[in-house]
Amino acid sequence: MTEFIDHTKSLEKLDGERWGDPPADATSLVRTVHEWRRRPIGTLKPHELARLIGQDVGLLWLLPLAVEILRDEALKQPAGGFVDGDLLYSVVTRSSQVWTAHPDLARELKDAVTLLTDLSTCEKREVEAFLVSLPEKLKYSDR
Repeated sequence: MTEFIDHTKSLEKLDGERWGDPPADATSLVRTVHEWRRRPIGTLKPHELARLIGQDVGLLWLLPLAVEILRDEALKQPAGGFVDGDLLYSVVTRSSQVWTAHPDLARELKDAVTLLTDLSTCEKREVEAFLVSLPEKLKYSDR
């Protein structure tokens, strides 16, 4: 899951699925998700990644990108940087099956979230729930 991913490609190109146009009566979220699937993933902003990940869209390609962003934000936090709470929430609340299937990415996320220091009570609770949900072999290993 963490191998090279071409950020110039859209989810449609990466997964080979064209969803087509959304139904005429689709909600704004559905229309937006369809639109974002057509954009190169490297152009997606953190809040857009958060919405797609929260809908379990394109996880194979978007989670590595999101974890990279969260790691970079965590490293900048001591110097006054901040963490995108929506992105953090969408990533750490994915099902434990996602992390079991992709242990290297789970380790990367674990390493990133353990660096975070300035989290809201809700963010702390969700990060702790993520850490508890990890398989035993990932909770206590560094690699």
